[in-house]
Amino acid sequence: MIMNYTYNGGKINQKTIIGHPSGLYVLFFTEMWERFSYYGMRAILVLFLVSSFQDGGWGWERSEALGLYGIYTGLVYITPILGGILADKFLGYRNAVIIGALIMTLGHASMSLEIFSDLLFYLGLVFLIIGNGFFKPNISSIVGQLYKTEGRDKDAGYTIFYMGINSGAFLGILLCGYIGEKIGWHYGFGLAGIFMFFGMLQFYYAQKIFGSIGLIEKSNIIENENQNLSNIENKISSKIIYDRLAVIVIFSFCVIFFWWAFEQAGGSMTIFASDYTNRILEGGGALIFKIFNSLITVVPMLIITYIVYLLSLNTFSTYKLSSIFLIVSFFIIWLIIIWMLSREFNNTSTEVPASWYGILNSFFIIVFAPLISKIWQSKYNISGPYKFGIGLILLAIGFAILSFGSINIPLGAKTASVSMIFLILAYFFHTMGELCISPVGLSYVSKLAPKNLVGLMFGVWFVANFIANTAAGFTGSYIDPIVENYGMSVFFLIFTIIPTAAGVIMLLANNLIVKMMHGIK
Repeated sequence: MIMNYTYNGGKINQKTIIGHPSGLYVLFFTEMWERFSYYGMRAILVLFLVSSFQDGGWGWERSEALGLYGIYTGLVYITPILGGILADKFLGYRNAVIIGALIMTLGHASMSLEIFSDLLFYLGLVFLIIGNGFFKPNISSIVGQLYKTEGRDKDAGYTIFYMGINSGAFLGILLCGYIGEKIGWHYGFGLAGIFMFFGMLQFYYAQKIFGSIGLIEKSNIIENENQNLSNIENKISSKIIYDRLAVIVIFSFCVIFFWWAFEQAGGSMTIFASDYTNRILEGGGALIFKIFNSLITVVPMLIITYIVYLLSLNTFSTYKLSSIFLIVSFFIIWLIIIWMLSREFNNTSTEVPASWYGILNSFFIIVFAPLISKIWQSKYNISGPYKFGIGLILLAIGFAILSFGSINIPLGAKTASVSMIFLILAYFFHTMGELCISPVGLSYVSKLAPKNLVGLMFGVWFVANFIANTAAGFTGSYIDPIVENYGMSVFFLIFTIIPTAAGVIMLLANNLIVKMMHGIK
């Protein structure tokens, strides 16, 4: 007998958490651990490369470190197009996710052994690039197939999923960054791999919750009751399909300008935090920071832990091993956090780690993603092009704040003591812009692409990220000559003007793009 399920997937997936299927939260935590590993490693990559030999680093020049950073983050986003094709044609999305997670685990393990050989460091980067290609486009494809409709619920679902991405980024930057800077770089690299492994096991033992979603033999028919949708899709005219694919290309091109500027967070903005921001706090200032840092660490952890509890209520009886791996991983995380906070409270003064500022982006997403998700589900939901345009302008405002804050830094200065408030405000506006673009973009790729091309089109989306990240690293590598000749304020002004122009163009093109979407909202 065919069950009339609300969502695609198995019986357990019909149990909801905060209005969304349980399977979404299995993917939430799988992606969370992958992003923990990626952003945790990324947070300390440039800092490790520019640190002196005495501090355990490689003593590279800023331009060299930012160049490698750009190449790595760029290649991370080019391999998904191959991973998407292999998943569409041969592997299926679920197998691709598992393969990718395993390869990335090996990559982090290799990087943690860099003290024995430089070659192991580079080999680790290669493993991470390849593994990400299998993982990233295909887990996003599974998210889209959980929902039977192409409306607001899917946009909201991707926003919740994006909260998982940034929960991982938050914890990865916080813990790997702290351990890398305070204890040892290779310990930071190794910690990233441990939780990637946990994420793989959690997904593997719960994958039956998705029913036939993500299996290659049923790639175009998610569930029996969904066959009619496939038949309807086959009847859609070629023009409509081409128009919708063109919209994906337009969105992908637009997102290049966003990520080109945004990804300065792991490059030039990390340098700015390290060398140009006042990070030494004493007395009352140190105490206030310790309290603030504890709150922004513990509160999001409590929220995420509550979601773990809700998911376990729905799935423990059926998927025990998956739940156990998830619960154990969070127990370990809590132990590390308690150790870290107690260690800092015992110090009379505080030097804020340069990588710490990166957690602000993820913190703001964890706090505001549920609100934005509700807005996208309400009558106040706006069109995709408007979301993209507003997101770009919000990003530009963040860089305008940094430009203003650095206006008094002398030409060619290698150090300064700018108030941290400018970085905090910049990350806030960058985050608001990100929430308008990145999860929305993932949702639209899922909705606009034909079912047999979803993996490929996610690959195209990530190719745009490749271009953006490569360009971000290339542009960031010129920070020293630009600061030398024009000043730090002008450097950040570049990232203000270009996203503003791109945002205005998207706002003006709204009606045309909406027409090309042919009813997809």
